[in-house]
Amino acid sequence: MSLSEIHFVVEEAPEGGYIARAVNEDIFTEADDIPGLHARVRDAVHCHFDNGTVPGVIRLHFTREEVIAA
Repeated sequence: MSLSEIHFVVEEAPEGGYIARAVNEDIFTEADDIPGLHARVRDAVHCHFDNGTVPGVIRLHFTREEVIAA
C-alpha cells in the first residue's frame, strides 16, 4: 500500500538543531539546520519505503515549547 503523504513532527533539539519524528511510521532523524533537515528527512523516507511506495509529499509540522514564569 502506498501513502500519498507522510507527516513529521519537528522540534528544536535541546543541544541545538532539529529533531524530526514521523507520525505513524518508525522514522527519526535530526540535523543542525532546516536545509539539512529537509535533506535528511527525504533520505530517511526513501530508505524506509520500498521503491514505488515512497509518499509523494512530506509534511513537516514545527513545534516549539516555551516556558515562562507564572
